[in-house]
Amino acid sequence: MAKKEIVGTVVSDKMAKSVVVAVERQVRHPLYGKLQRLTSRFMAHDEDDAARVGDRVALVPSRPLSRRKRWVVVRIVERAKEV
Repeated sequence: MAKKEIVGTVVSDKMAKSVVVAVERQVRHPLYGKLQRLTSRFMAHDEDDAARVGDRVALVPSRPLSRRKRWVVVRIVERAKEV
C-alpha cells in the first residue's frame, strides 16, 4: 500500500529539523452546501533543515518521532518567492 502524500505550505521553521506545515482543503457544508476552506497544521521532520517559511512541501506519514511529529518532509515542491 502506497503512503498518502500531502502538499502544504511551511508556516514555521524556527525549530531544529522540524517545520510546521499548513494544509488547506475544501469541504462542502453538510446543510447549506457552501464550500468552506479548512486548514490543518502538521508538525513534520525536516532532516536537512532545507525548508523555509513559504515553501510548498510534500509530506508522508511516518512512525511517531515525538509527541506531535508524525510526518516527514520528502521533497520541496516549490520555493517561496524571494522579496
